Amino acid sequence: MGGAQTTSTEALPFDVIDLTPTTVVAYRQAPTPDRPATTTSQLSPAQRLVVAPGDSLKVRIFERYGGNIFPTIQGQSADLGIQRVGEDGSIKVPVVGNVQVAGLDLNQIERRIIQQLGTQVQEPEVIVEFDAPRTHTVMVSGDVKNPGRVSMLEDVRSVVDAINKAGGPVASPTGSGANQLQVVVRRNGQVILTSQFSDLLAGNDIAVQKGDEIIVRPNSRIFTVLGAVLRSGNVEMTKHNLTLLEALGQVGGLNDVRANKTGVYVFRMGDLETNPTARGRVFRLDLFQPVSIFVAQQFGLQPRDVIYVTNAPLYEYDKILTSIYRTFSIIGIARGNIPLTTTF
Repeated sequence: MGGAQTTSTEALPFDVIDLTPTTVVAYRQAPTPDRPATTTSQLSPAQRLVVAPGDSLKVRIFERYGGNIFPTIQGQSADLGIQRVGEDGSIKVPVVGNVQVAGLDLNQIERRIIQQLGTQVQEPEVIVEFDAPRTHTVMVSGDVKNPGRVSMLEDVRSVVDAINKAGGPVASPTGSGANQLQVVVRRNGQVILTSQFSDLLAGNDIAVQKGDEIIVRPNSRIFTVLGAVLRSGNVEMTKHNLTLLEALGQVGGLNDVRANKTGVYVFRMGDLETNPTARGRVFRLDLFQPVSIFVAQQFGLQPRDVIYVTNAPLYEYDKILTSIYRTFSIIGIARGNIPLTTTF
C-alpha cells in the first residue's frame, strides 16, 4: 500500500480503493429474490408442438350419430392404428387418404382430417395424439442422474423441467449443490444460454425447443483466502450472494495473534482476461474502524476474488526477535555459556 500510495494512479496496473460507507455503495451485492419464470408460464406443449417427419401419430375417428363408416364414441374402438409421418410430411388415413401434417399441431391436423372427410361422414369427431414423438425431444447430458433424450410431451417446457425429468443433478460429494453447477444450452449448434443452475431455479429459466442440447457440468465458484486467517486456501462460495464478512467467517475469521486489522485486502482481476485494457482492483478494509463491520456486510464477493490479510508489524518484529534469540541460544549452548533451562 505504501508503494501504491507513492506511485501515480496512471502508472499502476490496478486501482486502489479504500472501502468506506461511501465507496462500498458501488460494490454492494445485489439481491436476487426468487421470481416466477415468466418466459415459460404461458406455454402449452399441446398447442406449440408441431409434427415433423419421423413422428408417429395415433388417429381415432368417430361418428356422432350412427356409425355408417366409423363407430360412435360409445361404441367399439375407432383406433385406426399408428400413422408414421413420412419424409414428405404426410400420413395415410383409411377413408381419408393422404393428409399433409408436417408443420401442423395436433388441433390443426384434426381439423384438416375433418375437412378432407367432407360429406362422407356426418359430424365426425377426430382425435389425434402423439405415439412416438421422435423429433420432439431434448438431449440432457453431463452431471445428471439419467442422461439421455427427454420427451417434450411429458410436460417438459423449460430447461429446469428437462433437467428434473432426467433425474436432476448428480449429488455433489462436497454438498455444494446448485450453486456449483453450470448449465449450457445449445440450439441449432449455437450456445444460447450459459448460466448457474441456481440462477435458473431463482427464475431465469427459459423455454426449450425440440432438438435443444442441455449440458450440466461442474463450475466451482471459489474465492481464495491468504495471510493471517485461521484457515487459508480455496473456499467454495456456498451461496449466490456472499459478502466479505461472510467469507471471512467461513475461514474462521482473522488470527488474533498475527493479523493486522488495518490490512484486509481484496484483489479482483475483473475483466482482465477478456479485456486487456481493463484494470484490476485492490480493495482495502480497515477493521479497526467499527463501521467497517457494516461495510464488510455490504461488500459483495465475486468468484476468483483473493482475500489477503497482512501480518501485524509487532508480529513481524516478534519473528525477528525469536530468530535472534534462537540463534544466540544455539551459540550459547554450543559454547556451554547458557544453561539449557535459561529463558529469554
